[in-house]
Amino acid sequence: MDKLIAGQVVTYHGDPFDIPAEEAVQVLSDAAILVRDGKVISLGGRDHMRAKHPEADFFDHGPALIVPGFIDAHAHYPQTAMIASWGKRLIDWLNTYTFPEEAKFSDRGYADDIAGRYLDLLLANGTTTVTSFCTVHPGSVDALFEAAARRNMRIVAGKTCMDRWETTPEFLRDTPQSAYDDSKALIARWHGKGRATYAITPRFSPTSTPEQLDALGRLWDEHPTCLMQTHLSEQTDEIDWVKGLYPEARDYLDTYEQFGLVREGALFGHSIHLEPREIAHLRAMDCSLIHCPTSNTFIGSGLFDTGARKADGLRVGLATDTGGGSSFSMLRTMAAAYEIGQLRHTALHPAQLLWLATQGSAEALRMEDKIGSIAPGMEADFAVIDLASTPAIAQRAITASTIWEEIFPTIMMGDDRAVIASYVMGERAAV
Repeated sequence: MDKLIAGQVVTYHGDPFDIPAEEAVQVLSDAAILVRDGKVISLGGRDHMRAKHPEADFFDHGPALIVPGFIDAHAHYPQTAMIASWGKRLIDWLNTYTFPEEAKFSDRGYADDIAGRYLDLLLANGTTTVTSFCTVHPGSVDALFEAAARRNMRIVAGKTCMDRWETTPEFLRDTPQSAYDDSKALIARWHGKGRATYAITPRFSPTSTPEQLDALGRLWDEHPTCLMQTHLSEQTDEIDWVKGLYPEARDYLDTYEQFGLVREGALFGHSIHLEPREIAHLRAMDCSLIHCPTSNTFIGSGLFDTGARKADGLRVGLATDTGGGSSFSMLRTMAAAYEIGQLRHTALHPAQLLWLATQGSAEALRMEDKIGSIAPGMEADFAVIDLASTPAIAQRAITASTIWEEIFPTIMMGDDRAVIASYVMGERAAV
């Protein structure tokens, strides 16, 4: 059955970092979207669309803002239960909190419970697509893909690989061969099935031996339509750590580059403290950088320069990085990106922030032909946002003289209370 979903609809007409933001991102103030078989067919004025499609089921969200479903481009679903763990820098934080929690995912029942809980938290926050690390256990990958399939969500995920004895606890260690074999079997089981995409997933070069990175590079050569996700230049002491483990490497990026892991389809989380050579090579190879602002401030990593990296011509996505990040909400993540932008002397426009959380992340994942915008032929994933969800937001929004002045308080102060509904392939999610 056709559906008409009505409200104020956000549409994209270009990259707001390349052309004026209010030209690139526009809001149709009284619009409706025609959805059929999970895809956007057309959109137009509310009354016109109702008259043209009288047989369609009508879902009227009044003055609420309808945006493409948020896309969280870097996360760790196994860290759901340990989000907001106090007081450690990255390396100590991994050893104190992350690794003991990830060990629990050897229990498939525990993995199933967390996977379902995690995806429901995302949907409650308007996030309809996520790219997540799993744990070293193949069952943790199956758990997340199965939970996403039940919800019909688009999902990118992969088995975390780490085998270096000096930096990885024995209870979470695999080998070059088992990482290759397990990942290959998971690719066969999940990649391209329904809305699933597999990401080859070395945690980061400090926890993998050169032999393992080489094996994963060969695996990617064999399955080039997969993505590859990892971490890069998150903290300065991490960079020093990498230099000690890979003394022959020119820089951090080179620890991946020498094994064929720097090319189109590579997703590098954080990427804060980059050298000029790294920036140039990432651009030349058309890689994606994923900005994780709440994580970068929570763990004290540094200030990613969104404006500079976009000016460099790089793909930039936005992400919560839960549980290093402190929120499941992409609204809160946009607010943190704005605050970091201010510290970097770049005032990000609300249109740019919305774009980063949707179309920008879709481009980072190389899925802009499927998700990230509301246009004919796109998958019908939407978040419906109340622009007056709390008294504090409402009293500010009511004084707005433009739509962007009305939207900005929700970006800065909004949370799951602002999310009226999430639509996945045109169906309202039960959250």
